[in-house]
Amino acid sequence: MAANFKIFMHRNDDNLHLKLMGDFDGSSACELINVLKKSCNNVYRVIIHTSCIGNIIPFGQDVFKKNLSNLNGLPLNILFTGEHANQIVPEKTISF
Repeated sequence: MAANFKIFMHRNDDNLHLKLMGDFDGSSACELINVLKKSCNNVYRVIIHTSCIGNIIPFGQDVFKKNLSNLNGLPLNILFTGEHANQIVPEKTISF
């Protein structure tokens, strides 16, 4: 994981907000996938805020996109916001 990468979480109502901060590399992508797997019980929507991401490493993008299929068992509606949303996932909303 990038040494400066952090994920800040908070819930309001049925929404889980994840604020990504720091550089997004392959390990950061795996950490985000793991947080999604562990923290998405009883939430309607996950909102991933990307404005505080520094550098986005192409390998991190690839790792995240390839591992999204591991979330297929979860009934999730994921919304990406912020200036880096399109770099992490081309579509701003993903539903499983």
